[in-house]
Amino acid sequence: MVLVAGGLDDGFHATSSAELYDPISGTWTATGSLNTVRYEHTATLLPNGKVLVAGGSDSTGNASPTAELYDPASGTWTVTGSLNTERTEHTATLLPNGIVLVAAGTDNSFNPTTSAELYDSAIGTWTATGNLNTARNLHTATLLPNGMVLVAAGADIGQGASASAEQYDPASGTWTATGNLNTARYGYTATLLSNGTVLAAGGFDNGGNPSVSAELYDPASGTWTATGSLNIGRSGHTATLLPNETTLAAGGFDNSNLSSVSGELYDAASGTWTITGSLNNARARHTATLLPNGMVLAAGGLNGLTVSSSAELYNGPSPTPTPTVSPTSSPTPTVTVTPTATPRVIPRLRPTPHPRPTPP
Repeated sequence: MVLVAGGLDDGFHATSSAELYDPISGTWTATGSLNTVRYEHTATLLPNGKVLVAGGSDSTGNASPTAELYDPASGTWTVTGSLNTERTEHTATLLPNGIVLVAAGTDNSFNPTTSAELYDSAIGTWTATGNLNTARNLHTATLLPNGMVLVAAGADIGQGASASAEQYDPASGTWTATGNLNTARYGYTATLLSNGTVLAAGGFDNGGNPSVSAELYDPASGTWTATGSLNIGRSGHTATLLPNETTLAAGGFDNSNLSSVSGELYDAASGTWTITGSLNNARARHTATLLPNGMVLAAGGLNGLTVSSSAELYNGPSPTPTPTVSPTSSPTPTVTVTPTATPRVIPRLRPTPHPRPTPP
């Protein structure tokens, strides 16, 4: 099952609704609502099968410190310990030890932050860990094969695109700078490839334009190398590693700052992108989930200035035949993070913070 939770509704209001997609029947079913309305949050599937939703923007547009857990067995949400720092547009990464690392994001002053913290599901609490070297939001975080976490690019303290990157060491709780990207970017995608390199693709550049550039990070050398450019500049798109080891980039904002229907495939062997079938509906800031049958579910997102309720499936090229083992069925849902429905088509200017009511 695929769980979609929170986000903005068709009136651009933060919502608490959640629903489940059944790949067998192709239908969506409502499930228990979140305790707190939110968007621009993160959702992480924990080893115990529960889903941790953390932070995001609340009904007033302010960053939230709240967190809650979804239990697929009961279809209900339970409040868990709050973050030490309210944040939105952050990242959440499940570490090999089962702890969740939340890094950076935007605080209640609408500034990118350097803070990071760890969630321990055994006790339901958050503990501060080492600060990043660079404040950032709208970045990416990728768990590397060596257990380190690569955090790269994003929007910096001046709300310009950043080229900096750093790695988090769970053993020491510290961040170390690594090689800079060749192209500063935010709102892009980062995909861990089967050879252990990380593919960064698209995003907004420092001029607020969707980029066609792509590059590869090599953890062994700590350096980035340019690879083939996308056929279409895009940001707010999705990137999914397919069973045949190509990477599907779909939708996003194009060079005209419009939601796109285009899709293309990256071949790591040749370092090139090839156009593939178009989406049925233009969408950006949507979700994409690889299903057990190898198909990709694209759901929601923006179509122009309309929040979409549509969903569709991509059936990619067949992988090279290899011996397979039939997967064991599980009621645990696959988690997809509901995207914000706020368009980012120019360099980001934060809105004026909403005044908080004075306590009685």
